[in-house]
Amino acid sequence: MTAAPDDLFGVANLPFGSAVWPDGRRHVVVRVGSSALSLTAAAPPQFAGLFAGGTLDALLAAGRPTWRRVRALIPSLLEAADLVPLAGLPLLLPFSVADYVDFYASEQHASNVGRLLRPDEEPLKPNWKHLPVGYHGRAGTVVVSGTPIRRPNGQTRSADGTVGFGPSRRLDIEAEMGFVVGVGSALGSAVPVGEFAEHVFGVCLVNDWSARDIQAWEYVPLGPFLGKSFATSVSAWITPLDALVAARVPPPPRDVPVLPYLDDSAEPWGLDIGVEVWLNGELISRPPFAGMYWTPAQMLAHLTVNGASLRPGDLFASGPISGPGPEQRGSLLELSWGGAEPLTLDDGAVRTFLQDGDEVVLTATAPAVGGGRIGLGEVRGRVLPA
Repeated sequence: MTAAPDDLFGVANLPFGSAVWPDGRRHVVVRVGSSALSLTAAAPPQFAGLFAGGTLDALLAAGRPTWRRVRALIPSLLEAADLVPLAGLPLLLPFSVADYVDFYASEQHASNVGRLLRPDEEPLKPNWKHLPVGYHGRAGTVVVSGTPIRRPNGQTRSADGTVGFGPSRRLDIEAEMGFVVGVGSALGSAVPVGEFAEHVFGVCLVNDWSARDIQAWEYVPLGPFLGKSFATSVSAWITPLDALVAARVPPPPRDVPVLPYLDDSAEPWGLDIGVEVWLNGELISRPPFAGMYWTPAQMLAHLTVNGASLRPGDLFASGPISGPGPEQRGSLLELSWGGAEPLTLDDGAVRTFLQDGDEVVLTATAPAVGGGRIGLGEVRGRVLPA
């Protein structure tokens, strides 16, 4: 049993995940159409140790030559193994998240937020086109798609200056792309842009939930903290970089020269990935990742240029993906323009920010090797009351 040739999760894709198999144990699995192959059960002896633990952790640490050998092996395993339907198969967080870093790599998003929050200043800060701005997040609150998201409590400041405590009233989404590190690096060394593919195993969709009112009060002078750290949702499926070869594109032109360690002109890592944001079953945005100013290779180079080490399972994300059009914005903060331009959904419901019970789903596709398209695993989350 294999996927149809035009299936978004056919043999041109083969994303990796982790699931509770019918035997009750955790298995490493590969998605094929609407079914899964267990590598824990089907891998030959020379690779069995990589999948015995039921997570991607050992595979991530094994390195690019092994990643490629395993990927090349899968089609032959599909011919002999029994696949299990995904329906009813519990999917788990596929790897142990070591560290989490979130960037701010979209010029359109950064400019929109600058105009909203600092209307009397230049939208971009002076450093923005010189380096990929980012912050360190919380690895322990990265959760797999489908995990309910409880509305966070925190301090906020009202328009009259009163400081209070309670549930966030401006709960938001951030449609992002995540990058999963496999091979680590030594403390004190830097990873050049040209070695991106030697360290990064694959890509996943990310929704970095944000409490805008908590964030607005706390972030000066040190930046994001409790308004971000309560939950970050990631896909249950990690798409290998080798599945995205046909999606590679040059990044947008840059009008400020970058320093040598960020020069990616010899091997650019822009990616033509089209993202969709769905709110309660309605498509509300189509952010294009191809327009991101900073590429993931530059993000990784900047993350390590001070000697910070990598570990298998490190996750870094792009920050919200936004395009130039109003229908391409990757957050409700932008889509509702800070709440001044509410969204009216097809059923008549009006939204500026998320209400309890709302469900957000992110999906994405990219060009496939040999033609057609592949899909990235969705990220789904429903908001629970505080």
